[in-house]
Amino acid sequence: MNSFEKIWALITNYGTTFLEGLAATLILALFGTFVGLLLGILFALLKEIKIKEDDNKAVVFFKKLLKGLVSLYVNIFRGTPMMVQAMIIYFGTEALLHWSTIQSFSFFTGAFWCGLFVITINTGAYMTEIVRSGLNGVDKGQLEAAKALGFSYSRSMTYVIIPQAIRNSLPTILNELVVNIKDSSVLNVIGVTELYLSVSIATNKNYFIVEGYVIIAIIYLLLTLIASYVTKLISRKLDGKKAFKLSIFKHYKPKLIEEE
Repeated sequence: MNSFEKIWALITNYGTTFLEGLAATLILALFGTFVGLLLGILFALLKEIKIKEDDNKAVVFFKKLLKGLVSLYVNIFRGTPMMVQAMIIYFGTEALLHWSTIQSFSFFTGAFWCGLFVITINTGAYMTEIVRSGLNGVDKGQLEAAKALGFSYSRSMTYVIIPQAIRNSLPTILNELVVNIKDSSVLNVIGVTELYLSVSIATNKNYFIVEGYVIIAIIYLLLTLIASYVTKLISRKLDGKKAFKLSIFKHYKPKLIEEE
C-alpha cells in the first residue's frame, strides 16, 4: 500500500474523527479570538486609565492597583507558553473543578472547556497590547472633536476612539486568529481532541503516522491561507474608505449632554 492509498484509507475510515478535530480547532480559534478581543478592549482601557490631579488617595490607589493587575496578567500570559498555562490550569484546578469527570458529547469534554478558557485568556493578554497600541495610534484631536459635538467621555470612547483603534489594529487582530488556529494544537497535552490529537486516534492501530500528519498539515495550511486571505480582503476594503473617521460622526448624532 503506497502513501496515497494510506491517506485515502485514513480519510475513508477516520473522516469523522478528522472533522470533529477540525470543528474543535475552529471553535477554539474563533471563540478564543473573539472573546479574547473583548477582554483585550476592557483591559486596554483599564491600563490606559489616567490618574488626575484632583483624584484622592483612595482613587489613585485603586487606579494604580487596576493598572498593576492588568500589567501582571499581560506579562504572565504573554511571557509563558500556552502549553504550560494549560497544564497548570488543568491539573492545578482538577481537584476543585474535576475537569476529567465532565463528559457530554463528541469532543465537548472537560479538557475541551478548560482548553477554551486557556486559549481565551491567553489571547486576551495579547489583544490587550494590540488594542492599547491601536488606542495610542488614534489622533488625540478625535476625542476633542467628539467632546465638541456633545459626546460624553464614555460615548466618545465607544463611538469614536475604540472603533478607530480596532480599525488601526485589525490586521494584527486577524493575525491572532491565524495564530490561534495553529497554536490550539498545543492543547492536546491536556486531552483536548482537536485536529492535532485526531491523528493519534486515527493512527493508533494502523500506524499510518506520516500520512495522518500530512492530512492535518494540509488542513492547517488551508485554514491559515483562508484566514490570511480574509484578513487581506478586509484590510483592503477598509483602506479604501478614506473618510473612515468622519463616517463615525455621521452615523451617530449625540444629544448635548454633560461630561461624565
